[in-house]
Amino acid sequence: MPQQQDGLAGLTVLHMAQPVEGGVARVVADLVRAQVRAGARVVVGCPAPAAGRALPGRGFTAPGSSGPGVPPPDTLPQAAARAGAEVVHWSARRAPGPGLPREAAAAARLVRAVRPDLLHLHSAKAGLAARLAVRGGVPTVFQPHAWSFDAVGGATAEAARAWERHAARWADRVLCVSDAERRVGRQAGVRARWAVVRNGVDLARFRPTADRDGVRAALPALSDAGPDTPLVVCVGRLCPQKGQDVLLRAWPAVAAALPAARLVLVGEGPDHRRLLLDAPPGVLLAGTARDTVPWYQAADVVVLPSRWEGMALAPLEAMACGRPVVTTDVSGARESLHPDDAEACVVPVADAAALSAALVRLLTDRPLRTAASLRALAHARAQHDVARAAADVAAVYRDVLALPHPVRPRRLPR
Repeated sequence: MPQQQDGLAGLTVLHMAQPVEGGVARVVADLVRAQVRAGARVVVGCPAPAAGRALPGRGFTAPGSSGPGVPPPDTLPQAAARAGAEVVHWSARRAPGPGLPREAAAAARLVRAVRPDLLHLHSAKAGLAARLAVRGGVPTVFQPHAWSFDAVGGATAEAARAWERHAARWADRVLCVSDAERRVGRQAGVRARWAVVRNGVDLARFRPTADRDGVRAALPALSDAGPDTPLVVCVGRLCPQKGQDVLLRAWPAVAAALPAARLVLVGEGPDHRRLLLDAPPGVLLAGTARDTVPWYQAADVVVLPSRWEGMALAPLEAMACGRPVVTTDVSGARESLHPDDAEACVVPVADAAALSAALVRLLTDRPLRTAASLRALAHARAQHDVARAAADVAAVYRDVLALPHPVRPRRLPR
């Protein structure tokens, strides 16, 4: 049973995050929703989703804005405001660079203005800038959402590992989304006070449909696909991390075995143009979806060929919709799936041949696919309910706030 969120009423929680789209945004928005319901004052500091846009009525104004506007779908400012948070602007680029001192100074100003009881930092940039700014002056939870050193190589990766080893002293908890993510941090030499809370999804939103054919027919992008067309869907940001380039290399082997099969990439990102140029026949780039649920429900198989993760949300969302998932053997993958599906559904990273073989097997073996679908749904409902995840995060907060903090310097560096 999920723990209750007792103890949050009356607290001020400041979430700081960069990036503002994708899985991190959804995790933060889900936490905001639960914490507001529990009686907390919740503030979200994050960058603008796009220059010149503003979110009216919630305190978010992007640089250069002159009037109200609406951010793109699924961005953090919009989702957090809708969930009941105060949303304030914190200017920060996604990648590290010469703007870091300015970003850290802005983080310090934000913390002084909000005066939070607890600071929750999401992903590498917020963890870098805000920990430099606050340095333990406020009870702090850092959540990497996948380690930054996994995203790079060489000297850059070693610098990122060195930073995480140093900065762990300025976090009362390093909150991981999988045991594997914590293990990677420990192997990198990060000595932290660890907590693990696995990601969850909204089971009321992500659910199976009894009318898959009707869902398919309602998606304009599938107008030329029949109800019996084998359909594989990949939902995720179009970027090197998510590995769609490997999926495109794997697809010709799938098409050779199943000429009618279709692959749809749902999402946008920096790799869009390159993937569009490289896409073989039978592949569609559908762009950003305001609601990904119909895509999961329409699929026969959902795939996420990531190069690194903490614990990706897309597989959990697909499983909650009763769809089998093929994923790569990254952090959190095996913990996401039902144990009986690891052999058929988890493949090595960047292995196009193994990826195509797993997809063909699931698409051609209906009993296997049906059994995997049923296990996926049951596992998501038992292990990945967002209400349980939010309650477990609240328990982490209570543990942090119970620590003897009076010895901390409450005056933040300027």
